[in-house]
Amino acid sequence: MSGLAANGALGPVMLDVVGKELTDDDIRRIQHPLTGGVILFARNYDNRAQLTALTEAIHAARPGVLIAVDHEGGRVQRFRTDGFSRLPAMRRLGEMWDSDVLASMSAATDVGFVLAAELRACGVDLSFTPVLDLDYGESGVVGDRSFHRDPRVVCALAKSLNHGLLLAGMANCGKHFPGHGFVEADSHVDMPVDERDLKSILGEDAAPYEWMGLSLAAVMPAHVVYPKVDKNPAGFSKKWLGILRKDMGFQGVIFSDDLSMEGARVAGNVTAGARAALDAGCDMVLICNSPEKADELLSDLNPKRDAASRESAMRIASLVPQAPAPSWGELQQDPRYQAAKKTVLSLGDA
Repeated sequence: MSGLAANGALGPVMLDVVGKELTDDDIRRIQHPLTGGVILFARNYDNRAQLTALTEAIHAARPGVLIAVDHEGGRVQRFRTDGFSRLPAMRRLGEMWDSDVLASMSAATDVGFVLAAELRACGVDLSFTPVLDLDYGESGVVGDRSFHRDPRVVCALAKSLNHGLLLAGMANCGKHFPGHGFVEADSHVDMPVDERDLKSILGEDAAPYEWMGLSLAAVMPAHVVYPKVDKNPAGFSKKWLGILRKDMGFQGVIFSDDLSMEGARVAGNVTAGARAALDAGCDMVLICNSPEKADELLSDLNPKRDAASRESAMRIASLVPQAPAPSWGELQQDPRYQAAKKTVLSLGDA
């Protein structure tokens, strides 16, 4: 049952939970009408049984809510023990491409399938992946999270990874539009500025978003300012999100990046940031690692009840898997999973 059918329209806020079990305050926030998603972190994980119990509790508190995680592979993988496969950094697939194109595309599909199948077996609906940033060798925060320097390679490998996600019943989220790879600064702690012009960015970094078209289910903009295009970071920019929606024809969900990051502070306090992101064209805003700011946002954000907000709620609900996932035990007996896992193991630890 979709989020819309189960519990009314999903709200535009995705927030986190404090620990490995839900507190009364967690439940209160999850059940708030503005909440539409919950994002998990490594601090929310002890083992598979605990994770499954946590996701079941979240879904019980708010049927149909979208549960997500940053689980890309390499250094960005929240769950790593108790049977979870150690996924390679995406650069490893790009290195394979340089020697064997077909093998790299097949491996990317296997990685996507294992990634999604293991998460879904534990009740997680979505991973914020793939990273579509180009590897210019400048950005430490992107680095080996990127497939490759060539946008054509990034597009091909991301499409293959997304096919694997889809085989396991999971949607995808390309990030960080229009591109974070060219700038050195980390938007978690700084305000990156990319001085290139629009033509340069569209011809390189943003190209995979246009080429991937309908195969992208969701997009997360970068907390990066491109002053020759707009004074606002991409996630708060009507111009950038207009390019994504109108010029590129993107029809999926647009997530803001975390509003608690340094790169989001230019918009003001958390409520002003959320409103700026939603007004610019985001469907859902993320607030992480601050229960106080989450409470502030849920209390102060005045919800819109117009056609655009209803369309956003429908887009968000479309990311919630419709078919039940195999249990962990059933997954271990799946020949397709076993073959894909063997490929993942052969790629080595990231």
